[in-house]
Order: sequence, then C-alpha cells, then structure tokens
Amino acid sequence: MKPVKPAVLHAAKKHKANKTVKLHSHSRLRQHYAEIEANYETGDVTPAELVEFAQTLKGIRYRYGSTNPEKGFDCSGFVNYVFTHFGISIPRSSSDFAPVKGIDIKDAKFGDLILFTGTKSHNYRSAGHIGIVISQPGEPLVFIHSTSGDENGVTETAMNDRYQRRYIKTIRVFKEEPQNIEEEDAAPDAIEEAR
Repeated sequence: MKPVKPAVLHAAKKHKANKTVKLHSHSRLRQHYAEIEANYETGDVTPAELVEFAQTLKGIRYRYGSTNPEKGFDCSGFVNYVFTHFGISIPRSSSDFAPVKGIDIKDAKFGDLILFTGTKSHNYRSAGHIGIVISQPGEPLVFIHSTSGDENGVTETAMNDRYQRRYIKTIRVFKEEPQNIEEEDAAPDAIEEAR
C-alpha cells in the first residue's frame, strides 16, 4: 500500500511550485519593456556642480534604505539625495531606471548615472546598484556611489572587471548643451579679419 503524504507537506510543495512559476513569469516581464527617453528637469544646475556636491559626501557610511546623511546612504538613497539637493526629481530606486534608454558607455561624462546589477542578481540583469559618473569621455571611467562593500560608504571607484561584469547601462540626466550661437557667428568674422 502506498504511504499517504501529510496534507501540510503537500500544500507546502504546491505553494513552492506556484512561487517558482510566479518568479519565472516576473523575470520574463523584467526583460521585455519599451525603452523611454530620459527627460529630467535640471534647471540651471550644471553636472560639475552636482559632482562637486556629491564629492562632499565621501566617507558617509552605508545604510540600507536610507537617504539621510546623518544615518548613512544606500546606493540609490545617495544618488537621490544628491539630485534632490538641487531640486532634480529622479526615481528613488535603481530598478526604476530599467525602462530608461541608455547611452554608449564611451560617451559617459560628469553627472550621468551608471547602473549595475546587484551583487545577488541571478536569473536576469535587473538593476540593483547605481552611481554617478565623475569622469569625462576619453578618461578612465570613475563613478561615485554608496557601497556596502569593503569601503562601506560613499566612495569613488574606477570601472574595474567586477563592475564591468555587472554593468547594465549609462543614463544621461543633463541634456546636451546647444552650441552657442555667438560662437558660430564669430567664426565668419575671424575669417574676414584674416583676409
């Protein structure tokens, strides 16, 4: 005669199976989204001002879920605090940047956001870490972030193999500055003077 399984064990296995199906469905949803253009109101704030302020926060310890410099920052809490200081509204969580269209990493510059997977991501490349680029195109890429790693707080980090493996995308927050019309008009005058 076949032994009868207790109802509790049967229910637990059924629940686990449902959870797996739900997670699998969730991961498919994460991979298929329409990318949207980044459109943040930055006013008169310059990327250099933002980076300069971010660097004043170096050394503040890491604290999960916090946007308070007196208690510490997690990665997105730090980034959010820096942008909010200037009245720039960006998403609170690094994962909320998933649908935002990225730019080529070689074009990364002051004030851009850089997204990475979390240290414990498994089945899909979901954002779990974020920082602010503090280098210019052509320079080795460096970003400032709040990390729970060895530095345990706000620090500057050069892009290395560890972060390269976790890299997802770079997002331009500050719009490109239009070329100055006065500079364009000055060129023909300079040519005339040279004649």
